[in-house]
Amino acid sequence: MIVGMSSRAILLGPQRHVPMVRPAVESVAGAQPQGRIALVTAGWEEREAEDQELRDHLGMSAVNLAIWSRVEAIFAEDPELLGAMRERHDTLRRLQEIYRLRLGGLVSAALELIRRSGDEDLLDPARDGSVAMLQALDHEHVERVADLHADFEARWRPAERAAVVRHRAELAQLVGEAPCTCIAGGHVSVLLHRLRLFGFGELVAQRPLVAWSAGAMVATERIVLFHDDPPQGAADPEMMERGLGLVGGLVALPHASRRLQLGDDRRIALFARRFAPDRCIALDPGTRMDWDGAQWRAAPPTQALRTDGRLAGVAS
Repeated sequence: MIVGMSSRAILLGPQRHVPMVRPAVESVAGAQPQGRIALVTAGWEEREAEDQELRDHLGMSAVNLAIWSRVEAIFAEDPELLGAMRERHDTLRRLQEIYRLRLGGLVSAALELIRRSGDEDLLDPARDGSVAMLQALDHEHVERVADLHADFEARWRPAERAAVVRHRAELAQLVGEAPCTCIAGGHVSVLLHRLRLFGFGELVAQRPLVAWSAGAMVATERIVLFHDDPPQGAADPEMMERGLGLVGGLVALPHASRRLQLGDDRRIALFARRFAPDRCIALDPGTRMDWDGAQWRAAPPTQALRTDGRLAGVAS
């Protein structure tokens, strides 16, 4: 097992219509777990406390870690930190816009090269080169975002600020006593950045975890934003930044059948090639990926995007 990763983890698809959290928790913590299940619903933002439906489904003793409201309380106590985090958010947004401008032409060229047929001796190296250029840009963007976070940490030292220290100590105790932590979905960047403020990856490392939707995305090593037919903005998949790194080896794609043109083999092939060697997993309702600390196992009907443009079941 890689140090920092969860000892047992399960990633699920969206839970609204096919709830599967309870059997997943039972798999990693037992049918009658000792202690309260720790809940993270910060991605729901102002609706964080509206967790009764989740509690009813679990049917177990649970405690909401109240990540969203804790951060709001910290902002009220430490307005300087609030201002610094707002400034960082604005910089991240501008950085993402610049990356998106550079990305569009590369994706269009790569898709056109995959579409073309003819002299494969000429086309194959060009396709490989176009994918390599995309991967290089993705890597550069992730590193620039990581540098921005590192600069923020060095300048503002949030982990040493009194309000953050106090809440982190409380969270460490709650997570340490919990037989399993559940991370729900919602707004992925809000969820990630608020968890990161508390060093949440370190708190839950090597502990049982169940996560779904945006929660599954933040648990991974890198977060990919995607929507082939967005109501506004660009349609190209784009790297956001590193996740918490609690699980590795895959890219989590919640609502894949709704957000991706899964019948477009060119787009699927490019998606799979671009983010290789990680497997791109379509986390639709009813899907489940189990991590045992060493390898992944998939439960039907979970599928992965393949480099030949098709979807197929996930092998261990």
